[in-house]
Amino acid sequence: MDGYSQKGSLGYLIRIVLIAVLGGLLFGYDTAVISGAEKGLQAFFRDAADFNYTDALHGFTTSSALIGCVIGALLSGFLSAKAGRKKSLLIAGILFLLSALGSYCPEFLFFPKGVPSKALLAAFNGYRILGGIGVGLASALCPMYIAEIAPASRRGALVSWNQFAIIFGQLVVYFVNYLIIRSHIQDPAVTEWTGRIGWRLMFVSEAVPAALFSLLIFLIPETPRYLVLNGRDEKALEILSRINGESRARQILAAIKATAVEKTEKLLSYGFLVVFIGIMLSVFQQIIGINAVLYFAPRIFESMGVSDNMLFTVIMGVINITFTLVAVFTVEKIGRKPLLISGSVGMAVGAFAVALSNVMTLPALVPVIGIMVYSASFMFSWGPICWVYISEIFPNTIRSHATAVAVAFQWIFNFLVSSTFVPMYNHSHFLAYALYGSICLIAAAFVWKVVPETKGKTLEHMTSHWRERNA
Repeated sequence: MDGYSQKGSLGYLIRIVLIAVLGGLLFGYDTAVISGAEKGLQAFFRDAADFNYTDALHGFTTSSALIGCVIGALLSGFLSAKAGRKKSLLIAGILFLLSALGSYCPEFLFFPKGVPSKALLAAFNGYRILGGIGVGLASALCPMYIAEIAPASRRGALVSWNQFAIIFGQLVVYFVNYLIIRSHIQDPAVTEWTGRIGWRLMFVSEAVPAALFSLLIFLIPETPRYLVLNGRDEKALEILSRINGESRARQILAAIKATAVEKTEKLLSYGFLVVFIGIMLSVFQQIIGINAVLYFAPRIFESMGVSDNMLFTVIMGVINITFTLVAVFTVEKIGRKPLLISGSVGMAVGAFAVALSNVMTLPALVPVIGIMVYSASFMFSWGPICWVYISEIFPNTIRSHATAVAVAFQWIFNFLVSSTFVPMYNHSHFLAYALYGSICLIAAAFVWKVVPETKGKTLEHMTSHWRERNA
């Protein structure tokens, strides 16, 4: 251990986190790629001769990856406990890669190229679900990995970088989709081209970051807490020393061992409340409606009379990136709860502005700004801070399984919101946004009354906190 600085290596920690957050980038990329590809998919499958590609089928196809997300989230607890955090992240990367290639050419080996059919639609959705499993794994494992390897004083900011990577992945794919469409925008047959080729190029573009992530995973270590839970104390101490310095590493190792003596503790060993809070944070992050806006952003801007809706979607992505950085640089100063509460209120203001613009005669700029305020408020609050809480609120011995349950609920409600948004939006724009705005206010009240502040607390401190609450 003599070779390690007493202060540890910040550069080593940053390198590890940068690789881990690529999983977050793929999470954002995979979930947002559909926003540009869905119209091309619709045009392609509407030409099928053996079935009628209805709006309901299209809604399922645009949301099918979310089924895989639920499966992946549920599997994350088992995989991370049995195979470890690092190997589970590698599995996620491989699934991303297979999904990107399969979605690009779902006809591979079994179907004639370019001929839409019911069986081909099933194959395409199968590949999207496969990618969704990768997303579900990454959504649970990336923040868990970062939280378990980061010092307490930096944990909130570093986990928030995962959300930055998610939003950056969405921005990248918005931009990639925009460039793909722009490459043929002057073509009179651009719609036909998008239906034949454009959507394929959008999906296969994900193969590049997926392959890079899968390779880079080999360069990061397993988390010290997983190593301790599996009796590999010396290896855990080596990693902790490289990050924190040897003296501090020994203190952290002792704290980890003190809270990891009961490896087989059950999910509710620390009471119902901690698991309930984790689940409700996940549920609120979805039912406030953000993903309905992110997934259908081009359609929403088009309905507001915006001529270049893909460009405005890219602009919204830039705003989202900017406000995610607000969370990254303030979460350890302001705390988790103030950011969640203020973000909820900001989202409510934006949502109500959009709702009112649909029942009152207001300038077209009002709903556009309302959408931007709504999205920006999410990005410095529920976007990153929900993941920070989920990664740090659970005790060590139940973290992998509790995180899996909480994230599974997140994806279940993501699917419900995404699949109901279009019919609700078409029925009443006012109803959709008034409902989301009201839920934002309820979420603010829940955080204020029920959720504990975790700023500056070690993961082992949270274990002691819930043990005492349940005593």
